[in-house]
Amino acid sequence: MSVAESFNPGGINLSARAVEKVRDLVAEEETPALKLRVYITGGGCSGFQYGFSFEETAAEDDTVIERDGVAVLVDPMSFQYLVGSEVDYTEGLEGSRFVIQNPNATTTCGCGASFSI
Repeated sequence: MSVAESFNPGGINLSARAVEKVRDLVAEEETPALKLRVYITGGGCSGFQYGFSFEETAAEDDTVIERDGVAVLVDPMSFQYLVGSEVDYTEGLEGSRFVIQNPNATTTCGCGASFSI
């Protein structure tokens, strides 16, 4: 693992709601090694879109962000687009989901799932 950060404004932050939800999902799966992976892919209505998955193992070049016992994995390509962002969790009319508050995005789609730089 290349970098371990903890609530670093120059990196990627995790909101308290995101930490709580990841902790709940890991407990529900009864697999303490699970980590939330946050990644960027091409596509979506604005050019790039956010993705989320759970994995047990970090890749050698992943950045690992830890807060309050919860780990988030980010690959190097995605990290460059997410620097300064916050991973949050929201529940609302559009459903329950992880969201990214990304200061690097110049435009976002209406649902916040895709962006452009």
